[in-house]
Amino acid sequence: MSLDGKSILVTGGTGSFGKKFLEIVLNKFPGVKRLVIFSRDELKQFEMSQYFSTSKHTCIRYFIGDVRDEFRLKRALEGIDIVIHAAALKQVPTAEYNPIECIKTNVLGAENVINAAIDLGVKKVVALSTDKAAAPINLYGATKLCSDKLFVAANNFKGKHDISFSVVRYGNVIGSRGSVVPFFLQKRNEGKLPITHPDMTRFNISLEAGVDLVLYALEHAWGGEIFVPKIPSFKITALAEAIAPHCKQEIVGIRPGEKLHEEMITETDSLNTIELTKYFVITPSMPLWSVDKFSEHFNGKRVEMGFKYNSGTNKEWLSVEQLREQIRQHVDPNFTV
Repeated sequence: MSLDGKSILVTGGTGSFGKKFLEIVLNKFPGVKRLVIFSRDELKQFEMSQYFSTSKHTCIRYFIGDVRDEFRLKRALEGIDIVIHAAALKQVPTAEYNPIECIKTNVLGAENVINAAIDLGVKKVVALSTDKAAAPINLYGATKLCSDKLFVAANNFKGKHDISFSVVRYGNVIGSRGSVVPFFLQKRNEGKLPITHPDMTRFNISLEAGVDLVLYALEHAWGGEIFVPKIPSFKITALAEAIAPHCKQEIVGIRPGEKLHEEMITETDSLNTIELTKYFVITPSMPLWSVDKFSEHFNGKRVEMGFKYNSGTNKEWLSVEQLREQIRQHVDPNFTV
């Protein structure tokens, strides 16, 4: 799907994903009509405008607003064809301490995006999810599961409006703001790294792969799918070894609301999951279209009943050296041990 001539709005667009999305779209689709960054933080928008100069990239607009404010969203969505919904409160401890604030942004904000998109004639909406939304044990994950359900269900009540809603779900983004890699890089000069549990595992994906998944969903979604990429896992101890082999690994215990292993497809999800070459697709539990026709169209197959996609039982793993190469490629090209 070409984005040339399209007007696109990214909620939470000043985050790690938004920056990479802009970079890739500007490179791949120089004829894009408008790229609107919708977010709350004027400083981050200013800093982003220094990197993506509006004099060079005349299609970029910066729009101050909050997804909690439906009126402001509607103003921003005038003339928009595509919405990428990346805005969220994501910090697990923050959500546990300020639960209603997380609900206002992640759940009520999602509903505002849906209603505004339908009312303003948007054609496609892709919402970003997280592995923490699968069988959630913390509030952040619960709000994102609720958000996923809202976007999937929006396809049921859109009426005659020509719009589709879909979701992309992926795991730990290497090097993203607030994630474990920059944290370990910062701590390694102290001589020891805090390890929550020696058996802890996580999925790993690059920002580029995350953007590719969104572009895939924009082109191929029928409406109501949750797209899940096939990505490798890593052990937290392997990451510590990759970043700081000289550091002592200090076991500090699993934090409240944290899982030993992350999951992107639960055993129950397997009833509605199709496997494609590069991705899994969780189809709507309330059928919107023929799953068999969808599977045939994309040359997919249903997964076995009881299948689950878990970072601890994944078939693909990153070695210590592969993790180092990932850091050089996606975080710091000058990284050395």
